[in-house]
Amino acid sequence: MTATIADIAKRADVSLGTVSKVLNGRPGVGEAKRAQILRLIKETGYEGRSGRSRRPSRLIEFVMRGIDTLWATQLLVGAEAEAARGGVGLVISATHGRLIGNRHWIDRLSERHSDGVVVVASRIHSGIEAELGRLRIPHVMLDMAGAPPPGVAVVGATNAAGGRAAVDHLVELGHRKIGVVTGNRELACSQERLDGYIASLVRAGIEPHNDYIHFGNFDISGGYRAACLMLDSHDPPTAIFAGSDLQAFGVYQAARERGIRIPEDLSIVGFDDVPLCEWLMPRLTTIRQPLEEMAQQSVRMVMAMAYQQAERPQTKLELATTLVVRESTAPPRRRR
Repeated sequence: MTATIADIAKRADVSLGTVSKVLNGRPGVGEAKRAQILRLIKETGYEGRSGRSRRPSRLIEFVMRGIDTLWATQLLVGAEAEAARGGVGLVISATHGRLIGNRHWIDRLSERHSDGVVVVASRIHSGIEAELGRLRIPHVMLDMAGAPPPGVAVVGATNAAGGRAAVDHLVELGHRKIGVVTGNRELACSQERLDGYIASLVRAGIEPHNDYIHFGNFDISGGYRAACLMLDSHDPPTAIFAGSDLQAFGVYQAARERGIRIPEDLSIVGFDDVPLCEWLMPRLTTIRQPLEEMAQQSVRMVMAMAYQQAERPQTKLELATTLVVRESTAPPRRRR
């Protein structure tokens, strides 16, 4: 005779609602009692309403700050391709800058029976690591905001090396007045790209200029605002390193409004190498970040942990960045 929820509840000495919570992965059940109920479910061979044993949902959550940028599109292409190869569904959600990991978010995650989570460049609640661990949901952080919790799996790019390569290129062209606009201070990649910028200047014997260093969102408006401040100063830079291609697009706009020619009067280097770089006039010199591959690696890692019982990686995986030289950079024009 097939076991029922009532049979399990009776044997565990709990209510039907408590068994239902465990079956649906909802919180509100103590660890010891949850373990007992799961053991009874396995021992009795409980079958759900469909008459079949519960199977893994084969769903991976891909949580992003936003999905409306070219940067996000590149990541989604890579994540979807890897999930499809593994026969896994991809649930995509945007945080819009909100903190993730609160009780509502955890409850929704449990209700969907998701097998793993990839969190992309988002601020996380301090307790999310413990909650995901309690629910036994493997997770990977991609381009993590801030320092990762101990032992967490993290995928990123060589941001500092990319920043150095961008500024080394400008220094080699002869630039000495080089500005930078990077992303939010809370994002580790923002600081790493800034670190690369500073390291390159110091190595070249150039004193970093506070008026040339700006933080902003990794979007067009962030690049535009920072470029306006630098280009309207009494001693404007001859080159600007933008922490993202979108910021570089904003720098283009600020320069054109002021009649500043690119690259004759101002050289610009971006970061990411999104497809639109090839369609700008002039085409944008940038640091290529392997966004699709980063997303693929993240989904591959979380699938391995979810479906192959692979151990969680203990180190950060960093993929290489490369300089792509196009027409937006040139030696500085000599002033009379």
